Amino acid sequence: MSTPAPLSCDLDRMIACPACDALLADISVETGETASCPRCHTVIEAQRPLAMTRIIMLALAALILMIAAVFFPFLELGAAGMVRRSSLLDTVMAFATGLTAPLTIAMAALIVILPVSRFLALLYVLGPMAFGWHPARHAAKVFRLAEALRPWAMAEVFIVGVAVALVKVAGLAHVSLGPAFWAFVALVVVTVLKDNFMSRVTVWKTLEARRTS
Repeated sequence: MSTPAPLSCDLDRMIACPACDALLADISVETGETASCPRCHTVIEAQRPLAMTRIIMLALAALILMIAAVFFPFLELGAAGMVRRSSLLDTVMAFATGLTAPLTIAMAALIVILPVSRFLALLYVLGPMAFGWHPARHAAKVFRLAEALRPWAMAEVFIVGVAVALVKVAGLAHVSLGPAFWAFVALVVVTVLKDNFMSRVTVWKTLEARRTS
């Protein structure tokens, strides 16, 4: 467990808790161990075996699921003898012109473009290191970008919004969920697992160690 740092401690050997900003002494964490903040108990660093390999596999799975979620049928609506199937791409293209264009572009960016960019960034950063190679040339900048995009990737918010909308539409038409809907649900689960596996402090330390070795 990380411990509070004395005032005389070298700043290069300290780390701030991301939750409560407590200043802690940076200690070495072995594989299987966890370092947490003594004030708020937030996990600071966790060394898990094969963590980078698992994150890469989950990121690749997320990319495949995103492709399925965009191009496969998302919903099927039936009313008065008429049936309409629609994919996410169809929805974006249908509202890509006129006054709704800015909203459509924002929706596409938040639920597709930004998550995909983050998955690709993680593959760029972690891929070489998972094979024991030196980090890619701009790995630090790309990982910093991936962390900046994390709060804006809102695939899970989209699924919650769709679920609320389905409750309202179900009384007006027959609704069938397409494979893209379940791909999006699986995508949210995979994203949560990926974020739980990843220790950001460990990634930064590995980047620094591999860069100087």
